[in-house]
Amino acid sequence: MASSALDVYAGVDTHAETHHVAVIDGLGRRLGDTEFPTTVLGYQQLLAFVGEFGTVQRIGVEGTASYGAGLTAYLRAERIVVREVIRPSRAARRNGKSDPIDAYAAARSVAANDDLPIPKLLDGEVEQIRVTLRARSSAIKARNVAMVQIKDFLTTAPARVRESYRYLSDEELIEVLAASRPQSDQTLKRVLRRLARRYEYLGEEIDQAVEELEVLTVRVAPELTQARAIGTITAAQLLVTAGANPERVKSKAAFAALCGVSPIPASSGKTQRHRLNRGGDRQANWALHRIVMVRMGNDERTRRYVERRTAEGKGTREIMRCLKRYVANEVYTLILDPDQVPPSDDLRPLRHQQHLTLTQVADHFDTSPGKISRIERGQSRDDHFTKQYRKYLLQTL
Repeated sequence: MASSALDVYAGVDTHAETHHVAVIDGLGRRLGDTEFPTTVLGYQQLLAFVGEFGTVQRIGVEGTASYGAGLTAYLRAERIVVREVIRPSRAARRNGKSDPIDAYAAARSVAANDDLPIPKLLDGEVEQIRVTLRARSSAIKARNVAMVQIKDFLTTAPARVRESYRYLSDEELIEVLAASRPQSDQTLKRVLRRLARRYEYLGEEIDQAVEELEVLTVRVAPELTQARAIGTITAAQLLVTAGANPERVKSKAAFAALCGVSPIPASSGKTQRHRLNRGGDRQANWALHRIVMVRMGNDERTRRYVERRTAEGKGTREIMRCLKRYVANEVYTLILDPDQVPPSDDLRPLRHQQHLTLTQVADHFDTSPGKISRIERGQSRDDHFTKQYRKYLLQTL
């Protein structure tokens, strides 16, 4: 057994029921390995085992967002430096595969490289956002399946049944089927009613999830939720991508790469260009894409940018790639180093004092009454517009 002054590194090969840990010193010499259960007592025993060999410098854990999530959280709570180790590819396993081999490989990797990714924490309110978002996503898929089944059954139904629902919209169809009272021998109609009620129930579940996400996202990142074209779902997804410890993402460039919007060189010969990044978190990429699409349609500054880049000969895909990167930079700042949201609770009383309606104000600024209302209630953020709006109200006093 080495002395307690020895610096040691550990690697953990994680599984559902057990974790295998291996310990090495700074020279890569094997000091010992063993297996522990995935319980709180097992985590305590694992850390104690590693500590017996010397001073723990770093521990590399595989699967920090799955089987290793519990161990990662425990080690961080014990102030142990934890790094995420990527499982080796099949081609890299020249020496075979076993739990000890993988654990020692993780230990050597974390000892040789301090720049390994910092694990994303799966706890706190961001974790609540993640699980609520995933539950909503599965509910949407299940609701779509219910509608597809209803349409399929009606397609092959007898003509008299099919004709009675032919000209109904989807919303009317669900309402009529859910309220129907089929006879006991009308199996098809009973199944259609059951599917329609399932569709309605899932709709209520989706709405409830959105309400919960609105509360959580505003609580975690109020500045993000009030930015232009960033709604509840897009904000929730971007917060999940950043994690409960967003400081692990050390730069705007790193966040852009994480979201799959960092430019990738695609030059050849005399052609100098970049292409879209097809890596990264695809859900975060979808969120940025949705923000860009809304801003291209509704945001004047974004539309001017699109017009200018189009005049320069840029295609739509290239312009959107650039816009995604700009939005990723903005989101990174709003999550990591946000400016304080300026107060807007004085706007509505000022407007009422002037006996102005939302429509009158909207007509003056050539915008929608909904935008004015959202800014007054603090549900949307546009600092430049808010300043102009307040100036307009004060001038009319």
